[in-house]
Amino acid sequence: MNFTLQVSKLMKVSEVRKLCKEMRENKHAYLQLEVQYKAEMYRRISPKKEKAAS
Repeated sequence: MNFTLQVSKLMKVSEVRKLCKEMRENKHAYLQLEVQYKAEMYRRISPKKEKAAS
């Protein structure tokens, strides 16, 4: 399996390696993060429903 991990801050190479190692060893945690990020992305890109004027 190939995993892609994106970070939103600058990290030292040792930090990236440590994080990648943790994700490889604990795939359940990786899948939880993936679901959370995908849900957040969906909320951001999905059109917001407007309430009808009453």
